[in-house]
Amino acid sequence: MSRVNEIRYVGYGVEDFDAERKFYGEIWGLREVACDNGLAYFAAEGTPEKYVVRLRRADVRRVDVIAWAAASRADVDALFEKVKAAGSPIVAEPHALDSPGGGYGFRFFDPDGHTIEISSDVERGPVREVGPKEGIPVRISHVVLHSPDHHRMVKYYTEVLGFRVSDWLGDFMCFLRCNEWHHRLALLPGPPCLNHVAYDVPSIDALMRGIARLKKMQVQLCWGPGRHTAGNNTFSYFATPSKFAVEYTSDLERVDEATWQPTVYDPKPDIMDQWGSGIGGPHAMPRPEADKGLHQAPPV
Repeated sequence: MSRVNEIRYVGYGVEDFDAERKFYGEIWGLREVACDNGLAYFAAEGTPEKYVVRLRRADVRRVDVIAWAAASRADVDALFEKVKAAGSPIVAEPHALDSPGGGYGFRFFDPDGHTIEISSDVERGPVREVGPKEGIPVRISHVVLHSPDHHRMVKYYTEVLGFRVSDWLGDFMCFLRCNEWHHRLALLPGPPCLNHVAYDVPSIDALMRGIARLKKMQVQLCWGPGRHTAGNNTFSYFATPSKFAVEYTSDLERVDEATWQPTVYDPKPDIMDQWGSGIGGPHAMPRPEADKGLHQAPPV
């Protein structure tokens, strides 16, 4: 079965391009790899993905694109046929990509109108081991989206793109995997928009050092540090200058496909955060509102 197998990058349109660029390149811990004509690309040191964040200077704050990987051109073509058969509007049919790293891919709108890209054969970038004392991201860990019909979105992402359900938090949050990691995508109710993008750091020690580094740079911690139950990962949430929520996380659980059985967790405070010792909470995160880029393909 053809399916997506990893997350590549998230692209944003931002009004204050310079502030957002400074945040990712000088504060959050990514490495700027290119910047030209109002587009900036940032890589994470521990992944061969050419970049994990793309910023575009824009008149409206929006999510431009969420990009996923497939194993081969054949998988890209097969997924394109499944997306088309599902009735999803096509933004661009499979073609040679002209973004950094190239590759072969296509774009479409998911049921809520997010622009989604699926690609293969993208050029690999340099990788180095990230030490625990650096407290910087290794890769994107997962993306969480709000949806006015999250059950429909779960059905779409599992049946069309090949995700598998790992766990549920009550009936309102579903954790989906596309490889051995517990979740690369999670869906919960709300207006159609991004909730947050999480970045793996090497360890709990790295998480705490990352929090301390951001504190010194006057970046407020919205929620954390803590440890979730679904996925068993640690967390600490912040907001970028454009009020996109971002997370440092570590220790995400690996799934054994042969034995894993999804659990429905009771969404109690000690399930949301096993430790219960952090500051803030979901109420301190940027308030969700419908993304202004829905059903509108970005110009690049």
